[in-house]
Amino acid sequence: MYSLPKLPYAYGALAPHISEEQLKLHYEKHHQAYVDGANAMVQKLEDARKASADVDMKSMLKALSFNVAGHVLHSLFWENLTPDGGGEPKGKLGESIAKDFGSFARFRSEFTQAALSVEGSGWAALSCCQTLGRLVIQQVEKHNVNVVPSMPVLMVLDVFEHAYYIDYRNARARFIDAFWNVVNWDAVEKRFAASVNS
Repeated sequence: MYSLPKLPYAYGALAPHISEEQLKLHYEKHHQAYVDGANAMVQKLEDARKASADVDMKSMLKALSFNVAGHVLHSLFWENLTPDGGGEPKGKLGESIAKDFGSFARFRSEFTQAALSVEGSGWAALSCCQTLGRLVIQQVEKHNVNVVPSMPVLMVLDVFEHAYYIDYRNARARFIDAFWNVVNWDAVEKRFAASVNS
């Protein structure tokens, strides 16, 4: 069964950038809903198999994909936030960002634009294209549209309104600006190293 991961910080630790109320609601209500949805879909599929019953596979698998992807992306999101975050990445990650985007400032601008312009609800993601050997920015609509399976995700930003509406109302741009103050570059660096060595 899927389950909520333990947060690596207290609910109020990311304030003032993400308030305790906002984080608690996002984690306990919204992320939990994806966990519950994923577990329900797995159970329905198992029950149908045991009963040799027909199911609407398209609908079931779409719901399973949406909920599992929501759970996975949220789990990554919590890990790439920290009260001691922000600034610029160092080491190999920092070097690769400078090489692939021209500068950290250019990367931040492109990532911000991806987060601002994703259609509907979704995510901005920094991924590693192992075929090209370079970093790429992706937009993920909903949780599971436009995902490229062969590109490990290094960093995500949730821009569903549930991620920021208590703190920023409908001002997505202000939330994105705040995000840069709590990015956990150490966690992103670890994912980057793992993707390069896999």
